[in-house]
Amino acid sequence: MNIINTTVVSAALIAGSVHAGEIQPIVTPTPEVSPVSGTLDLSYNTHFVSYGADVWGVGTDFGTDATFNPSINLDYAVTDNLTLSTGVWFDVNGNAPPSIGGDVQEVDFWLGAAYAMGSHSMSVTYQAWEYASDTEKIVDVAYGYDHWLNPSALAHFRVDEGASGGNTGVFFVLGVEPGKKFESFSLSFPVAVAFTPDDFHGGDSGFGYASAGIQASYPFSHGWSLNGGLTGYMTNDEVIPGNVDENFLTGNIGVSLNF
Repeated sequence: MNIINTTVVSAALIAGSVHAGEIQPIVTPTPEVSPVSGTLDLSYNTHFVSYGADVWGVGTDFGTDATFNPSINLDYAVTDNLTLSTGVWFDVNGNAPPSIGGDVQEVDFWLGAAYAMGSHSMSVTYQAWEYASDTEKIVDVAYGYDHWLNPSALAHFRVDEGASGGNTGVFFVLGVEPGKKFESFSLSFPVAVAFTPDDFHGGDSGFGYASAGIQASYPFSHGWSLNGGLTGYMTNDEVIPGNVDENFLTGNIGVSLNF
């Protein structure tokens, strides 16, 4: 059933633009798209791996010291090409004496900007990682290309070592992440290789690690999705001397909300 917008019709009659009795079509305005979007992620991880370093020393003991890692990221679209982002990530577990409060061992904050031009995108992100009564400071510079392989390159600069036990420097990470979408879920296959010219983790320079995995995502309700996967790491104990095992398998499972 058509509903006549009497206010619009009356105004038009007064203006003399239509004749009495004419019914004008109602034009529904296109709703404005909010420039703000975000992601809430609630994940359990078998390991906490930071650029090849197995932080909690789980090694091949899959799942013995799992950690809960909630995070939230907010994006603000300044233009169609430029996006600002900010967020926070938590490491929550009982693997060490309380560092911040309760089982919260680490809180990471970030602020960044990304610019997209066609299939190319670049971003710069400043991060402050709060743990062990100190702050590790990071600047990430990343490049991505929209392609079925989804290649990417990342320069991870540590500008303040904080309580990391390593040194300032840079880790370079090259990766691809091909994927496949099905009717009710999607799969991706992230692969990465990383190296450093510095004694970043307190060891030598050179090849640091390689990783390969499979990730699945199943959307189920109003922006929510169920996510999980496995990732295998091959690390170099001369570059990353603190790992209990050079090679290990990690897993993750959780839910996320896009809004």
